[in-house]
Order: sequence, then C-alpha cells, then structure tokens
Amino acid sequence: MTPRKVAIVGAGIIGCLIARELAAADETAEITVVDRDLAGSGATRRSAGLSLVKGATPQARQWSAASHRYYADLMAVHPYLPGYPVGARLILRDGTTPAEAGYLTADTERAQAGHWVLRDCHYADVYALTQAIAALARKRVRFLEGTKITGLTSAPGTLVLRTGAGDDLTADQVVLAPGPWLDEPAWRDLVRPLGLRVKKIVAMHLERQPAPGDELLILEEHDAFLVPLAHRGHWLFSYTRLEWDVDPEAIAAAPGLSREDIDQARACLGSHAPDLAGELSSGRVCADAYSRSRQPVIAPLDHEGRIVFAGAANGSGYRLAPAIARQAVDLLQQTWHDSLGQGATDDHQQV
Repeated sequence: MTPRKVAIVGAGIIGCLIARELAAADETAEITVVDRDLAGSGATRRSAGLSLVKGATPQARQWSAASHRYYADLMAVHPYLPGYPVGARLILRDGTTPAEAGYLTADTERAQAGHWVLRDCHYADVYALTQAIAALARKRVRFLEGTKITGLTSAPGTLVLRTGAGDDLTADQVVLAPGPWLDEPAWRDLVRPLGLRVKKIVAMHLERQPAPGDELLILEEHDAFLVPLAHRGHWLFSYTRLEWDVDPEAIAAAPGLSREDIDQARACLGSHAPDLAGELSSGRVCADAYSRSRQPVIAPLDHEGRIVFAGAANGSGYRLAPAIARQAVDLLQQTWHDSLGQGATDDHQQV
C-alpha cells in the first residue's frame, strides 16, 4: 500500500506537536510541515509559555492535565529542553475556591485569605522548545520553512497545495494549524463556518531581575499573571486586552505597543502592585484565534474529512497544544481508516 501523505500548514507549537504525534502513530506516513516563516516564529514566539492545570469545563481541565503530563514526560526524557519549574501563588476573590475558578483542588493549598499556593507549574521558552521539537521530528518529518501556501484545491483522490513560489504539493490529508492567520485566501472560506475571531494579545515586560525562589503570581479576578522569566532576566505581565477582529499582519507591521496597551496593563497591575505598575513600558504584541465556546477547535472542514482544522486555543496554545495534537491525530487516523474502507472518491472541486 502506498504511504499516505499528510501536509501540516503551520509550524507553531501545535503544528509541530501534531507532526510528532502523527509520526509516532503511523510509522509509514509521509509528513510535511509547511510554514511561511521559521518553525515557532508566529504567535508561538510571543507566548508566555505558562503551563498549569486549569479549565472552565471538565473537558478543558482534562485536556489541560493531559498536556501538563505530556510536557513533564517530554522534559524528563529530554532534560535540555527549555522548561523551567516555578512556584506559584493564586489570588482569588474572597469566598472563591480554586475549584470554582477551574483549578484542581489537589494542586492547591490555602496560604491565607484569598491566597493559595499552586503546585507543579512551569513556564517554557516556547519558541526554543518548538524548534527543539521540530529538530526531534525531522528524523521522520520534512519541514518546508519560508514557504507560504497560496492555494488549496482537491483533485481526484488527492489534495493540492500551491506555494508562493508556484510549486504544487500533493497530500491525502491536510491539517490547517494557522494560528491567527484565519483569513488567508487559501483557506478562509473553509474556516469561516467555524465562527472564529482573532484577538490582540499583549504581554508587558517588567525590567527587574528575578531572584531565586520568586513566584508566579496569578490574579484570577483579572485573568492576568506576573511570571519571573529567569532565563531572560525579567518579569512578564500577561493581562486581558479586549481588542477584537485584528489582522495579524497589521499587528506584526505596527510600531509595537500602543499607548492604550501600556495604560491598560498599568491599570490592571496597579490594583495589586502599584509600585510595579509604573515600570511596565516594554513588551510583546501578537494575535490569537478564539472560538465561540472558548475551547480549542479540532474539526474536519470538508465532507470527506481530508482537511482538518486544529487551533483556536484562545490564548492557551502552549498550555493545551499536546491535547490538541492528540485530538487532531485521532481525527486524522479515523478519517483515513474510514476512507480506506469506502474507497477513494473522484470529486474535483475548489475547496
């Protein structure tokens, strides 16, 4: 039997983990990962990289816990990977419990009124980690970096991806893991029915050197956190920036942080640490895809299930990437086996 060909569009943390997991699940599959830039250079590069177990629903907590275990196992096997344990303190409104906020009770311990110790957290340099995962996967996976996909069509028994250089790649299955690049002409009509939106993401830098033992501070009421990035020598403040339907290309081309970005960050942190808020003056800006349900989307985009979307992680791409990858691979496996049972189709259409 001819090995199946699978193309994964997007080499962020999600796309690279899908490639790694698919290679493990099907030792004969020919897997190609395509990205307009280097692996990990999109929203992944600007990720805060925080991993802990949290979810608003039982399924979200299950996915979060599975992803957290995955990273622990991966870093135990490859201890050189850039993951860093960090102590954490959770601040909740008076009367709110960690379980009510979506945390696992077993991971928390009450410290004082409204303050809880959260165990077993880590953060990662997600850009470096993604490149390391890509390096591990290259034994079985081909990477085409600096290659933009400009067209996606179906032909009898195959899918055809056109590159910006005018070349054609053929595949039996395609995974779209484009991060916030939902409006690309090659796939925007396919993705539109999912009802996804793109939101601006801002994280500010606090130019203070973290000390050994400094803890992550989670401000649950504000959906914000302050994490000591010891490997970079500064702190990072992540907060919720409500600016919707942004263009990731425009965000990338913009002159960096806006005055409003900085003012909102200072107002958010100022309610808890006014002495630090004034020091927020630099940071990182990107965009991410959000779903209606606020849970990641892994779904077929065509009737035959040959094209699969994986993403819309709602700002938690790193934290949930292993679970998203597992779900995507399971879907690919199922639709592939179903197609073998039904025989190839002879459709010919623009998709």
